Amino acid sequence: MTSAYGRFRHLVHELLKFGAVGGFGVVVNVVVLNICLNHLDLAPVRSTIIATAAAIAVNYLGNRYWAYRHRGSEDRRRELVLFLVFSGVGMGLTAGVVAISNYALGFTSVLANNIANYAIGLPIGTLFRFWSYRTWVFTGTHTAAELDREAARLVEEESTPTGR
Repeated sequence: MTSAYGRFRHLVHELLKFGAVGGFGVVVNVVVLNICLNHLDLAPVRSTIIATAAAIAVNYLGNRYWAYRHRGSEDRRRELVLFLVFSGVGMGLTAGVVAISNYALGFTSVLANNIANYAIGLPIGTLFRFWSYRTWVFTGTHTAAELDREAARLVEEESTPTGR
């Protein structure tokens, strides 16, 4: 079990950090969405887009400076553009679910909008974002093979007696 964890430690740590950053982004998203829906009386899809845009800004900072800080970038402008493009696709997936719920299925209550957004759209968008950020955005200087070799080296060090 230890060696299996060691082989995937970098992925597990990235996934947990990505999840923590995303969790904070969800809090931002929920607050902004419900302000837009309940206090500003904006349309559901527009509210979803505004809330997701706020969360994207927060998530970039968390992902760049914490979750993927070990994946340094030589071209931050390229990284930011790709982050925004893939975040936009993820936002489109989430907004699409809300649009289908509202306009195709007729579920227009605030509860229905929250369910469509957070229970269905957000998980779909999150899976896409995790894959795309790891694959295209935060590629950094370390390849997956290099990280695997480093993880294997660390597991080997941990399993070697220290002589005490």
